[in-house]
Amino acid sequence: MKLLSVNVGKAVPVEYTDAPSGTTGVDKRPVDGPVRLSRPGPKGVGASGVAGDDVCDLRFHGGPDRAAYAYAREDLDFWEDEANRAFAAGSFGENLTMEGVDVTNALIGERWQVGGVLVEVTGGRIPCRTFQGFLAEQGWVKRFTRAGRPGALLRVIEEGEVRAGDPITVVHRPAHAVTVGTLFHAATLDRTRLAETLVAAEWMESGLLGLAREYAAKYGSA
Repeated sequence: MKLLSVNVGKAVPVEYTDAPSGTTGVDKRPVDGPVRLSRPGPKGVGASGVAGDDVCDLRFHGGPDRAAYAYAREDLDFWEDEANRAFAAGSFGENLTMEGVDVTNALIGERWQVGGVLVEVTGGRIPCRTFQGFLAEQGWVKRFTRAGRPGALLRVIEEGEVRAGDPITVVHRPAHAVTVGTLFHAATLDRTRLAETLVAAEWMESGLLGLAREYAAKYGSA
């Protein structure tokens, strides 16, 4: 398992975003050399945990539970076949393009050592209008959701530097069965399963945690 590239994006104005700023940093490109990963400030204030990376809509991106976004090269390859087009590293707005990592089946709360950084999996990416507009793929939100390959949102536990080629090691897996794919499916396609994901509550990113708690409070845990 290794890190293929570290990708950052700069804010640019676009017509296909709902961000109050009218800008997006979704177009991420690989960068050379070491890149520092750190813990951003609180949600709504802190932006990306990846140095040099712009986050433009702090309502849904950035903050400590979404400090970075990882996607597997193998999942990009799946989409190349599905969409019949090439997807370079960073094409899905991911900061970390990984190889050999089963991102979808990573447990919420699983920890990875990536180079000099320790990160923790907090959830999966929920597709939005900006993502669809950037890729210019018809029906992209529905297609991405049905495929169930959301990539992983990450919390930075130990700050440091990463670079392309760094090895990735799974150093901890919590004692529950809620994976990135399980949580994503519950949040998008089968909300009756949201309550059962709360066994992973202490590790979940705040948006998905709030959704799961709201559902459980309204409908119960059964």
